Amino acid sequence: MPREFVRPRVGVSKCLGFAACRYNGLAISDEFVRRLTDHVDFVPVCPEMEVGLGCPRDPIRVVMIGGQAHLVQPSTGKDISDAMRALAERFLDGLGPVEGFILKSRSPSCGIKDVKVYGGPEQKMPQGVGRGFFGGAVLDRLSEAAVEDEGRLTNFVLREHFLTKLFALAAFRRMARTPEMKNLVAFHAAHKYLLMAYHQTELRALGRIVANPDHRPVADLFAAYGPRLAKALARPPRPTGIINVLMHTLGYVSDGLGAAEKALFLETLEKYRAGQVPLSVATTLLKSWAVRFNVAYLLEQTFLEPYPEVLVQITDSGKGRGG
Repeated sequence: MPREFVRPRVGVSKCLGFAACRYNGLAISDEFVRRLTDHVDFVPVCPEMEVGLGCPRDPIRVVMIGGQAHLVQPSTGKDISDAMRALAERFLDGLGPVEGFILKSRSPSCGIKDVKVYGGPEQKMPQGVGRGFFGGAVLDRLSEAAVEDEGRLTNFVLREHFLTKLFALAAFRRMARTPEMKNLVAFHAAHKYLLMAYHQTELRALGRIVANPDHRPVADLFAAYGPRLAKALARPPRPTGIINVLMHTLGYVSDGLGAAEKALFLETLEKYRAGQVPLSVATTLLKSWAVRFNVAYLLEQTFLEPYPEVLVQITDSGKGRGG
């Protein structure tokens, strides 16, 4: 039976397929964003249009003036730093709960890490890279969310991590609407192996929250669990941690497998270790065996399908493992 997924709320740069609002009057057709549309609720925003720059418009830059970053439009001399900061605060104040954000890479407004920074409005060569004004505000305010730019999401490891965190946080948000102990216990049990792959120390910390040795009110447990869950999923897991979990879960089905099937799985692990195949190749094998042997506990583990299977791209390969 297909797993049901909660639809995450995701902020997104409007130019990524939602409107022709780039500085040059164009939009970008991003395949990943397009494929996500059926599975998430997008909240598009174009900060540059929101502060009244119009479209098309002369480009803006992040410029260092007196040791401080400013957002300026060299052709007009406009400094929109304060306007962009105010827009970001206003937008994020009214945004409501979101699990993630996909921002336009290299954008002086939306970029999160690869924005060219200039030493002055007239300089032709950047002196380094940094964050855009709006993108930086998103990172600061939504520190627990899954935040990426569309360029980095072409890396399949970063994309797997983004999707995994996105759907786990969305599942917790819906579950937390009914803050009952049985729901928290079930959520933690279903995410055991996923959390083990990501961060064993945080898995134990989350387990202590659920065990509740101090008999704290249930509302307090939910309030403590959410931020700790985001912390556990803050960074992509190491391949060694994932392989450890894959070997653990193999134990649930290994007695029923033939020698050739076990050899195939171990070969797949080596290909994953070498960055030649994505994690979904190994988890799909495990899931098929769990279905064959009707291993209910294993089928309930989000580790085997942390996000909708249709979002796994058949062109995924080892390219981009280290990005």
